[in-house]
Amino acid sequence: MTVPTPAPPKDHGRAGRDLRAAFTSAFVLVGAILLSLLFWKTAFMVIVAIAVVVAIWELHRGFGAKGIDLPEQPLMVGGVVMVVVAYFWGAPALVTATAVAALMTMLWLLQRGIDGYVQNATASVFTLIYVPFLGSFVALLLSEGGGVNASGLDDPGVQGIITFIAITVASDTGGYVAGVLFGKHPMAPVISPKKSWEGFGGSVVFCLIAGWALVVYLLDGDWWVGLALGLITVVMATLGDLCESVIKRDLGIKDMSQVVPGHGGLMDRLDSLLATVAPIWLLLHYLVF
Repeated sequence: MTVPTPAPPKDHGRAGRDLRAAFTSAFVLVGAILLSLLFWKTAFMVIVAIAVVVAIWELHRGFGAKGIDLPEQPLMVGGVVMVVVAYFWGAPALVTATAVAALMTMLWLLQRGIDGYVQNATASVFTLIYVPFLGSFVALLLSEGGGVNASGLDDPGVQGIITFIAITVASDTGGYVAGVLFGKHPMAPVISPKKSWEGFGGSVVFCLIAGWALVVYLLDGDWWVGLALGLITVVMATLGDLCESVIKRDLGIKDMSQVVPGHGGLMDRLDSLLATVAPIWLLLHYLVF
């Protein structure tokens, strides 16, 4: 009896991914985000809460490869609560909710006993900061100006979210296009072999243009704020991507999961967004809104 030979993985060339699946997934996600923002922006927070839950599940799955057992239930519940309180009651409530979620998670781990407590508790607090705490800045940004009941493009919070997503996507797109077309000099070959200095240059150009255009024409702000926003975004997005690459290499996995066709795991798409949202909120909060 002849055993069939497994088909080799499909080669996607220098693109490194299935572009058709990637574009389809991106179209669906962007469509859901825009519909929620334009018609009832509180619905967008449901998307954020779901993303937090999925991201925590992915980290639980990834950390398990190293014998780290994250307590999913308190992390997911605490993460959703952090997002909700940030949206309705602001930054002080977020800080308090983060502290309470961390303490409750450490108490939850006590029932498992002594063995592995420090490792699991440390990884749990890291997860709380990395995903729901940083993700809650999306809630802070969305609640700017028009309050939680406003919606549409005239609402400052909606404008802020569109700016945040668009400029971060510009960084990823510029880096991807320039890297595929011109990439020859690796930026961090041990961490992320496909990330090049040419790609970083593309990210800088795209971010500066996007930042200037978004701040001037969408937010009605000063041009220099747009350039500052572009520079901050490109640096933080690059660092976020590199940090997530380090995490995956340390865990010995290629993707966090395969929940987003053409993109891998949700965390593989959120890495740049999580890294950029806090400084973007800070800059827009004090210099634009």
